[in-house]
Amino acid sequence: MEALYTREGAYIPRIAAVHDLCGYGKCSLGIAIPVLSAAGCDVCPVPTGLFSSHTAFPGWYMHDTTEILADYLEAWRGIDVELDAVYSGFLGASEQVERIRDIYTTYPNALRVVDPVMADHGEVYPTYTPDLVAAMGKLAEGADILTPNLTEAAIILGREWSGADIDESEVRETISALRDRGAKNVVLKGIEHGDGLIHNYVWGDAVEFTETTNAKLPYMLHGTGDLFASALLAAVMAGKGLAESTRFAADLTADAMVVSAKQPHFEDRGVSFEPLLGKVAALLD
Repeated sequence: MEALYTREGAYIPRIAAVHDLCGYGKCSLGIAIPVLSAAGCDVCPVPTGLFSSHTAFPGWYMHDTTEILADYLEAWRGIDVELDAVYSGFLGASEQVERIRDIYTTYPNALRVVDPVMADHGEVYPTYTPDLVAAMGKLAEGADILTPNLTEAAIILGREWSGADIDESEVRETISALRDRGAKNVVLKGIEHGDGLIHNYVWGDAVEFTETTNAKLPYMLHGTGDLFASALLAAVMAGKGLAESTRFAADLTADAMVVSAKQPHFEDRGVSFEPLLGKVAALLD
């Protein structure tokens, strides 16, 4: 099926990355900027919050940037910034969804990629209020690419989380329900079937139902969802189809988890992807 983005010649695509910036513990903009840059993209950050560290550490500090975003984006309009994609992730307040919608209005032809970063393993992240959770669900409607895990998918659909092990028929039904709400293409992440593998599924207007699998490792790492979504978009902006892009993202994330285990305090620091950026750059070969 057709790719969502066609790379033309030496043109460098420009992406608005609407994520938080974390000082310690790799995630969000700290992953999106290097990964997308390695794929030959111009990454334009829109910081939704400033964190001292990711929230798995005790005593973290957060500065909410909501008040500055309207002026920040208005200044872009004043200098004729052009965008090829809008990639949103972790948000700091429900009002930030309106700022993303402002970007959509200003750049109607930009690809809309929504990673609804708000929950995992049945638990909503501590900074997310009910209003923000509801707003994030609304943002998922109309996404060209939506990349929820099972917890986030359940929240968007107003359902109870039923655990990480669901069969293929339930995967299809969940993705269909998200598409019915307006998401054009859905990547459903992190499904387990008790077979020692992590399964990801993609299905939508631009891709047939496709499954990827990788070995399930005996540890979890902060930032893997951000790496997956960033690698997925990197492949899409390199002109790859969604099935190939999903496989690339899943494999890169699995490889990064192996690299991470060789680092000190890796389970606290987050996913180490830096030695693998050459694989991202190779997307342009």
